[in-house]
Amino acid sequence: MEAYEARSFRFIELLTIDAWRMKLYGIAWRRDLPRPKLLEAAKRIATEELRHAARNNYKVGFVGAHDGRDACVVFVDYWGNENELFHRVFLSRSGDPNALIPGKSCDSSVCVWDLRLQSFEREAWIRHVLRKASAPDFRAYLGERLNDQG
Repeated sequence: MEAYEARSFRFIELLTIDAWRMKLYGIAWRRDLPRPKLLEAAKRIATEELRHAARNNYKVGFVGAHDGRDACVVFVDYWGNENELFHRVFLSRSGDPNALIPGKSCDSSVCVWDLRLQSFEREAWIRHVLRKASAPDFRAYLGERLNDQG
């Protein structure tokens, strides 16, 4: 086991994919941003995954591109059914962004850094959407962004 090291969390851009609006984040080990190849792979994967999204959704969410110590992870998370976060994960254990493949049932864990981003997004969803059920503020949700070390 290695000692915990904080990682960089950076909002990269707001993606518009058809009617979807997705926050793209980078998480990086020992650097400020993920490699550009991983960010491009994350955009491609998100575009493909959102074509097959569950029907009862809000067409908003976030994409994480995690450039880890010895692996790459991309996850596509979007909100639906009021309070549910749909989550799809893609992994490359070799660290090669071109080798990302869909996670299997044995890959169902979430690391502490990815969980940090999901927790941040959960709080933003509660604050701007669930607590304002009669007039959800999706624009405010999309405007709240994580940029720090954690």
